[in-house]
Amino acid sequence: FTGDPFDKPPCRGCSSYLTEPYVKCAECGPPPFLLCLQCFTRGFEYKKHQSNHTYEIMTSDFPVLDPNWTAQEEMALLEAVMDCGFGNWQDVANQMCTKSKEECEKHYMKHFINNPLFASTLLNLKQAEEAQQSETAIPFQPADDPPRPTFDSLLSRDMAGYMPARADFEFDNYAEWDLRDIDFVEDDSDILHALKIAVVDIYHSRLKERQRRKKIIRDHGLINLRKFQILERRYPRELQELHEAMRRFAHILGPVEHDKFIESHALEFELRREIKRLQEYRAAGITNFCSARTYDQLKKTREEERLKRTMLSEVLQYIQDSSACQQWLSRQADIQGAAPSSSPVVLSRPTGRRSAPPLNLTGLPGTEKLNEKEKELCQMVRLVPGAYLEYKAALVNECNKQGGLRLAQARALIKIDVNKTRKIYDFLIREGYITKA
Repeated sequence: FTGDPFDKPPCRGCSSYLTEPYVKCAECGPPPFLLCLQCFTRGFEYKKHQSNHTYEIMTSDFPVLDPNWTAQEEMALLEAVMDCGFGNWQDVANQMCTKSKEECEKHYMKHFINNPLFASTLLNLKQAEEAQQSETAIPFQPADDPPRPTFDSLLSRDMAGYMPARADFEFDNYAEWDLRDIDFVEDDSDILHALKIAVVDIYHSRLKERQRRKKIIRDHGLINLRKFQILERRYPRELQELHEAMRRFAHILGPVEHDKFIESHALEFELRREIKRLQEYRAAGITNFCSARTYDQLKKTREEERLKRTMLSEVLQYIQDSSACQQWLSRQADIQGAAPSSSPVVLSRPTGRRSAPPLNLTGLPGTEKLNEKEKELCQMVRLVPGAYLEYKAALVNECNKQGGLRLAQARALIKIDVNKTRKIYDFLIREGYITKA
């Protein structure tokens, strides 16, 4: 504490400002429980503090560096040098009031300037700081190329008109036009002067709005919107929709609080799924987790058998399809008829496994939502309608966000065979659902 009584904490008993010496309870705290000598002598007790607790006498009336200087005087000297400046010893002595100019100068030069102990300590601190700075140096890494959306495109509007060359946003660029003709002169009337001040205040408010919008986009990492969307995909589909809907409220909570909000919903989703799984166990009459593992294994086996039966039914339908069988028989006949020919005909090598038959969409969920062209695509690509609708929605949504879509982006979105992805991508472009970037 300094010599100013207002810098000391108040007594917990009488709320008066403490003066040395005073008492500190060694068992209570934090915060420290401090008492003046008067409250201590009358045995003041408060909440958990009892009068029989061990205590410490707090005082600065003891020597530290010199037998003739107390710790309180050492602190007063350092504070006086900080206030008055090094070398102004007369002002330092006047502020201390207990030592002369010569005593202050001699003591400070001996113990704080020419003291070998302090000099070595300062040197070690400096070397440690330099070593820490050299170890914690940040290696240079090239920055990611920022996105460069076309002006006034959908992506540009989503990014608030971000311009990577200027690292700024295209927002309210004409706010300064209202100030270009304003000039404050002495002969302005009071009304005209007030109007000019009001225009300046309006301009300041627009500048604050600029900074607010820039801060929101930078804090939430929305400059590179594609990376932000990739991070969103780590959540289940239900939470992705929630994340998209709650993005407009992100500026209310801040980046950390908004992420905590989304994570809490992710935890709730996991808990609900776990509760549903436990309810399924309970409905099946399972009462321990050992039986639950056996139940899961049997359930997995039943699902695999059901899938095999579904595939077998598709093969049987293909066999019963006379047109598909005729095509296969004609191809085999052409191959067998060309083999014994003695003419130097170069037969084409087999290109791999034979093409699979068209998928039968009868009874599959989601078929009623497809038009005739989409049904034909699903049959040729052998893609169930439910999966096609999900891929279509993902590609159309990404195209709307980006203002266009490339084939590489489509392959990154839907993780299936590249040939199927190309056919779906070309079909959606041909039908006008998406556009090329």
